[in-house]
Amino acid sequence: MSKYYYLIAGLPNISLDDSKIPFTVSEFRDELNSVLTNEDKKLIDLFFLKFDNKNLIEQAKFPDADPDPRGSITYSEFNDMINALKEEEKPPKNDKIPGYYIEFFKMYLKAEAKGETTEIPWEDRLASLYYEYAMKNRNTFVSEWFELNLNINNMLTALTARKYNLNREDYIVGENEVARSLRTSNARDFGLGDSVSYLNDVQRIAEEQDLLLREKKIDQLKWQWLEDQTFFKPFDIESVFAYLLKLEIMERWVSLDRVTGEKTFRTLVGTMKKGSDSTLEEFKRNNKK
Repeated sequence: MSKYYYLIAGLPNISLDDSKIPFTVSEFRDELNSVLTNEDKKLIDLFFLKFDNKNLIEQAKFPDADPDPRGSITYSEFNDMINALKEEEKPPKNDKIPGYYIEFFKMYLKAEAKGETTEIPWEDRLASLYYEYAMKNRNTFVSEWFELNLNINNMLTALTARKYNLNREDYIVGENEVARSLRTSNARDFGLGDSVSYLNDVQRIAEEQDLLLREKKIDQLKWQWLEDQTFFKPFDIESVFAYLLKLEIMERWVSLDRVTGEKTFRTLVGTMKKGSDSTLEEFKRNNKK
């Protein structure tokens, strides 16, 4: 296993509360390209697939929109794949395009042809496939990171659905053990109290009414997980990957504001319940400063 002593020793210390980032995730990736082994570069590429996911959705909904430059798959490559699937042909071979993209677009085109709607946004469906894909990675740290994110998102969704008397089964994504329990268990802890160490933390976060504070607590939980999981691997690829993840968290907070926080809440609740304007208005009234 490769060690990255000089790389990690030379990285600036960062904190979630920092107001400035030493460099962007894109700049950090450029630095890593000349340092990492080819095998370890694949883990970094896996992280950056999230921006290709974003571009794929944008391409489907808004073909004229500019892609996020952090993605590596071009709109032309997306179009080649999409057009082939529309013609029920085999998409051109492209090593940059993971298999779950094809699976996703087959579902999307099928639903579009039938005029079907879904309670779960397509962004969440794609994210679910992304998590499932990443959770199969041979690197345990990377696999568990993506499962952590899937579980936190699903727990918050289940708690919100319970609060507003919605059918949890319609909104939970993924097929891991936690997702199955969240869909079916009526216990207060969804039957996960003995198996998910951070469940109580997520339950407390879900009760937080200040939108930005709630987001901050979620990121604090993830940040601490990264610290704990890399404590005994200070110079391994896991610590490089964790630093990248922390940079992305910081990058998001530099631009995050209350409007973004309300948008996050709408994504969680507004898409779960059509005609939920009264719920949102009540939530806003409870959170006016």
